[in-house]
Amino acid sequence: MYDVVALGELLIDFTPSGSSPNGNRLFEQNPGGAPANVLACLANLGKKTGFIGKVGDDEFGNYLMRVLRNHHIGMEGLFVDDKVNTTLAFVHLKENGDRSFSFYRNPGADTCLRPEEITEELLQTKIFHFGSLSLTDEPARSATLYALRLAEENKAFISYDPNWRPPLWPSLPEAKKQILQVMRMVDLLKISGEEMMFLVGTDDCLEGTSQLYDQFGLQAILVSLGANGCFYRVGEITGHVPGYAVKTIDTTGAGDGFLGGVLFQLLERGTDLSQWTRSDVEDSIRFANAIGALVTTKRGAIPAMPSMGQISRLMGP
Repeated sequence: MYDVVALGELLIDFTPSGSSPNGNRLFEQNPGGAPANVLACLANLGKKTGFIGKVGDDEFGNYLMRVLRNHHIGMEGLFVDDKVNTTLAFVHLKENGDRSFSFYRNPGADTCLRPEEITEELLQTKIFHFGSLSLTDEPARSATLYALRLAEENKAFISYDPNWRPPLWPSLPEAKKQILQVMRMVDLLKISGEEMMFLVGTDDCLEGTSQLYDQFGLQAILVSLGANGCFYRVGEITGHVPGYAVKTIDTTGAGDGFLGGVLFQLLERGTDLSQWTRSDVEDSIRFANAIGALVTTKRGAIPAMPSMGQISRLMGP
C-alpha cells in the first residue's frame, strides 16, 4: 500500500534563468505539476508515493518519467500518449520571487487521462491527493471523479488543493462550479487567500474558512499566506502560524512543499484530526512552513524539495 497517491498534472516548468549574451531571456527546464511536487516532497522524506497522470510520447515526457524514477515515485499510474504533447508551463518571475504562468496545453497530455486507465489497486492508499487542474477538461475530469470514488470506498484520507489557474478554465463560473463540486468528498483543503475570495467571496480567513467548514463538512482547512505563514481551521480550532524569513528566489512549488509537509505529519501523527490538539496542529504547520520557505530559495519545484536535515536546520532547536 502506498502512503500517498496523487493524481493530476505532470509537466515542464520553464523557469527564468538569466539572459543570453544577446540580452534574451533564458529559461531552465524544470519538472513540475502540483500533485507531482507534493509527492516529490514526501518521497524526499522517506514516504512511499505513487503518481497517476499522463505525459506525451516526447522528450519532455521521457524526461519527466526519469525524474519520477529518480525520486522513487511509483509510476504504475503514469501513462504515455503518442497523440498529444506533454504540457508545458512558462514561469514569469517578479522581483520578489512571486510568479505567473503561461501554459501550452491545447490539449496537454495531462487532460487526456481516461477513467478506464485507473485501477482500484492504484487507490489502495492511506492518503489520496488531487487538484482542480485535472477537472478543467474531459476525459481527465471523469478520471478524477472516478479515482475520488475509489479512494473514498477504500477509506483513504482525501487531500485537495484547488491550485486555481484562471487561464486554464473556459470561464470563471465553470471554474467555481467544478472546484466546488468535489468539496464534500474532501477531508483536508489547502487554499490561498485569493482562492478563498473566489470561492466564498471573502478573504477574511476566519469568515471564509467558517463558510467552507459549515457548507462542506471538511476536517481541516489551511489557508496559505505565503511569507506570512498559514491560517488554519481544524474542527473548531483556529489560529495562525507565522512563516520563516528566507532569501526568496522562486516561489514555484512552495505551496506544494508546504502541503507535502502537512501530509507527512498526517502520516506520522494519524489522519483522525479529531484527536489532534492545538499543539499537534501548530507543530505540524511549523514543519510544513519550513518546507515551503526552503523551496523558495531555489529555482524550480521538484529540484527544490528539501531534505529532513535542511528542514531541521531551518526550524532550529
